[in-house]
Amino acid sequence: MTAAGRALDSGSRARLELAAADGLARSGTVRTPRGGFSTPCFMPVGTRGAVRTASALDLEQLGAEIALANTYHLMLRPGAETVAALGGLHRFAAWGGHLLTDSGGYQVFSLGPSVDDDGVTFKSVYDGSRQRLTPEGAVAAQELIGADIQMALDVCPGLPAEPAVLRQAVERTVGWAERARRAHHREDQAIFGIVQGGTDPALRAECAARIAALDFDGYGIGGLSVGEGRDERLAALATTVAGLPADRPRYLMGVGDPVSVLEAVALGVDMFDCVLPTRLARHGTALTSAGRLSVKGAALARDEGPVDPSCPCPVCGRFSRAYLRHLFTVAEPTAPRLLTLHNLAWILGLLARARAAIADGSLACLRAEMAAVWP
Repeated sequence: MTAAGRALDSGSRARLELAAADGLARSGTVRTPRGGFSTPCFMPVGTRGAVRTASALDLEQLGAEIALANTYHLMLRPGAETVAALGGLHRFAAWGGHLLTDSGGYQVFSLGPSVDDDGVTFKSVYDGSRQRLTPEGAVAAQELIGADIQMALDVCPGLPAEPAVLRQAVERTVGWAERARRAHHREDQAIFGIVQGGTDPALRAECAARIAALDFDGYGIGGLSVGEGRDERLAALATTVAGLPADRPRYLMGVGDPVSVLEAVALGVDMFDCVLPTRLARHGTALTSAGRLSVKGAALARDEGPVDPSCPCPVCGRFSRAYLRHLFTVAEPTAPRLLTLHNLAWILGLLARARAAIADGSLACLRAEMAAVWP
């Protein structure tokens, strides 16, 4: 029996079965009580229980195996208790694949709430009401929502940050992780801890060791792609990955540009999420094998070609660049929907290519190909 198998038998609810490796990069399957999903993988972001302009049916047709939703938003609208009463988020959203819920820790970074050692005080983005979120409360809400994987509440500081700010974020993140681990009881749901530490390699290594010692089912790597440079990010990421167990999934949170994803895959990261593909789509920018393409440009007014000639997605197989440009020009809601479907298909396809490249030892070639067209 493998070490990963022993981990699941001893109580882990997310087992990583490795199928191939290329240097530090690895491909395989994360096994959960629901089944499994392939890694490395990209998780479309459905913050409020849906990816903008796309449905669960769309995700199924695109081949997505796991999606992400946000605890902060769902606990406010429609409410975690309501989601539970309606059968949990899988049934509520009519999604049969895997789900991961972010704890609300990103809102610690993005909304600037009041943070103390016990938890976070928010102002609701919906009605302005005062909301309190603690590590135990985040666990309870996510158990009600019912995703396959929940994340422990953490503190994500923006970068650059003073050493004292990074230290405080690490101490609170570790303390909250300990409390979340004790509070979590749902046997059919995995829980991941999160590593913070900014771009300080020593602090990253320390935080990784302390979070790993808590024996989570998997590990999130947070606090990156929030203002730091590429070289700083890669150094911090490499240090973090080196301190995490090899038999558990590693999840780089909030990173989705093609080059950064492949760089992280090469370091041994398994899971990714980001709003980049869908946000770009809503503003008329396509992900392609030749780099970014604005479909709003006048030069495409009579272009009968597909968005990306090498993309096998349904949008590229049916609609022209000229047609998509027309839809954006007249503000037709179909435009962002079609481009969202293409961008999701493209990034999901990139991760499928990464899995294949790991299997045949050619990941370096794929990285070079993407780096040549994506700045």
